[in-house]
Amino acid sequence: MPTPAALLPLRHLALSLLLLRLGIAIVMGIWAADKFVNPGHGQAVLEHFYGMGDSGVTVVTLIGLAQVVIVTLFTVGLFRTWSYGAVLLMHGVTTLASWKQYLDAFDNLLFFAAWPMLAACITLFLLQKYDTILNADAMRTVVRPS
Repeated sequence: MPTPAALLPLRHLALSLLLLRLGIAIVMGIWAADKFVNPGHGQAVLEHFYGMGDSGVTVVTLIGLAQVVIVTLFTVGLFRTWSYGAVLLMHGVTTLASWKQYLDAFDNLLFFAAWPMLAACITLFLLQKYDTILNADAMRTVVRPS
């Protein structure tokens, strides 16, 4: 059994992963909420970045609803492999769909923030078993240091 001092780095890792999860959840939650608050914006995004012209408010609302469910599961750490994977997939697709914005970098600086967030999503997915603070799945299992 590791000594309390040996567990300290695991606690730091767990806290870091919690902060990543909450930070990602804030961004993804706002993106999901935007589909309800301003469905016209959601329609414009679907048309411009995904080629889904005339997507309608119903489609945007259904996508927003699915995102709210996924982001909620992600935020509380439930069904980690699936919810973390879904968030990674959503953000990965969004990041790649914006490829034209990266070609005109200086007029689209804010789009580059997607890359560190994508790295955070990948990190959280790969280290999910160490994401144990305020995490529903972790409350059901105990992580043993390898």
